[in-house]
Amino acid sequence: MSVSRRKAAAALAVASTALFAAACTGQSGSGATDDASEETTITFWHGWSAPNEVKAVDADVRAFEKAHPNIHVKVVGNINDDKVNQALRAGGADAPDVVSSFTTNNVGKFCSSGAFVDLEPFFQKSGIDPLKTFPKPMADYTQYDGVRCAAPLLGDAYGLYYNKDAFEAAGIKAPPRTWSEFEADAKKLTRPEGDSYAQLGFMPTYHGYESTTEHYFAQWSPTYFAEDGTSSVAEDPALAKGFAFQKKLVDDLGGYRKLEKYRSTFGDEWGAKHPFQTGQVAMQLDGEWRLGMAEAAHPHFRIGVAPLPVPDDQREQYGKGYITGTIAGIAATSKKQNAAWEFVKFLTTDTDAVVDFANAIHNVPSTLAALKSGRLSYDPRFKTFLDIAQNPHSTTTPASPNGGQYLTSIQNLGFSYEKGATTDLKAGLEKTAKEIDTDIAQQK
Repeated sequence: MSVSRRKAAAALAVASTALFAAACTGQSGSGATDDASEETTITFWHGWSAPNEVKAVDADVRAFEKAHPNIHVKVVGNINDDKVNQALRAGGADAPDVVSSFTTNNVGKFCSSGAFVDLEPFFQKSGIDPLKTFPKPMADYTQYDGVRCAAPLLGDAYGLYYNKDAFEAAGIKAPPRTWSEFEADAKKLTRPEGDSYAQLGFMPTYHGYESTTEHYFAQWSPTYFAEDGTSSVAEDPALAKGFAFQKKLVDDLGGYRKLEKYRSTFGDEWGAKHPFQTGQVAMQLDGEWRLGMAEAAHPHFRIGVAPLPVPDDQREQYGKGYITGTIAGIAATSKKQNAAWEFVKFLTTDTDAVVDFANAIHNVPSTLAALKSGRLSYDPRFKTFLDIAQNPHSTTTPASPNGGQYLTSIQNLGFSYEKGATTDLKAGLEKTAKEIDTDIAQQK
């Protein structure tokens, strides 16, 4: 996916969730009456815009049309979820048949509103078992409340990048496997310089690039919701432990104010002056895309890649990580759902198609078969992310009927707690849980 778009997509997911209430456009399968063997044209909306990404999408489309010469695909790129929502509400001839989205946060809304059709009948008709086809986190984030309204279309896995030269200079022989080892290494790698740093072991604040609560806390495997659908934020010890660890790391590495002042010197996340690439920080939490970007910046040090650490009492689960990705679904307004399914099935389950797309845009393949394909081409260090995607302990954040709003509530608590505005974590978690439940109740 376009790495510069993931954060923008997440923000739009939160901003546009309320609009999806009006996007209840029909029951799943209501348009699955077309004959996919007849000559037809379907419309595909996607969000990719970089030249290499557009080229890769076009190659996939050409491969599909070669295999299905009667189905023609009209492609519209650079589309975000806000535009998708408006089109699904309006319907009509210009509305898309197939849609891809960069954020999994809207899956709950796509599924519960009926904006996307339930794909389960299509999977069954094609003899495809999603649970045996996709890695578990990807199978999880493409369904909500028993409705599987999307399929994974490549993925992202989060791991740890580290400066091998800085490790060697600090006498650190291997990347940390537990959070206690990580904390010790972050301190060893930090070299204060006046009221700032010559080098920071790790930027722990939540405003640090990619250091969000969901990326951190995945290593503790939180649940987020109880079986009855209410927030488990206040009861789940995983979240409390994650918050406590991050706050201690902030304090131990110099405190919130000093760290944030240093962060203001960082270059753009997507540019050559990213702080990991310049050597300002020695360790970086990031996705699989960072490897190529970092090497393209020609850093003056050797780059290492490893899974993120795990809690000390979960040492046996080392190798897991947070998984997210792009999704594809069929619009309920489509009158060509059988033809649309042929395209979705090709994009998301055809091993060669998935591998070719992953090779072209350097994302993690989204099927178990593609992850093991000998046709994958990648830097040997990239295998870390392939392994994270297949690790049975890797997790994602669950879908919610109001999109990612609950993650925003948790992140806001993190912002308040790390800078000391919230001092009672238990009370903060209880307040956040009530806020999440209230927001979801208002959405229903």
